[in-house]
Amino acid sequence: MQLGKILYAEHHGAYIIKMMGDVRLTVCAALDEFLDQMFSHPRFKEVVVDLTETEGIDSTTLGILAKLSIQAKKQFQFIPVIYSSNNDITRILVSMGFDEVFDIQRELTDKVPSLGELVSIPQSEDQMRQHVIAAHRTLMALNASNELKFHDLVSNLEASGTKH
Repeated sequence: MQLGKILYAEHHGAYIIKMMGDVRLTVCAALDEFLDQMFSHPRFKEVVVDLTETEGIDSTTLGILAKLSIQAKKQFQFIPVIYSSNNDITRILVSMGFDEVFDIQRELTDKVPSLGELVSIPQSEDQMRQHVIAAHRTLMALNASNELKFHDLVSNLEASGTKH
């Protein structure tokens, strides 16, 4: 599997976020920071997520994507589109309840502009743990199945943070 990376582009307030390869925790801080900047951009109007070249995606990244959709709906009253042509990735999205918070499409029909790459942000162990907890809490809020899947993980991570 190819090491994961996240690319992005913006044109007149329309954003595209493209995830490639095996996308894991190591790029989540950069993605989270990017989303904060994107939503605070004065001309922000839409965002599309392209997973057509995603080979793997972890639950922390999925939690941050869920946060993206929840925030878009809450602040801007729209549901983002997510493109996924990989059946395994689409199956993961649906199993996590993403069909409730995203418009999932199979094929990206528009031409993608040239993209820049998000660079990983160095984090301490505690910062990483906090990102993982926040992302999984977001997933847990999507549905009861996710609540059951991630409850023990979040409880254990929170407990390990208080031991220091």
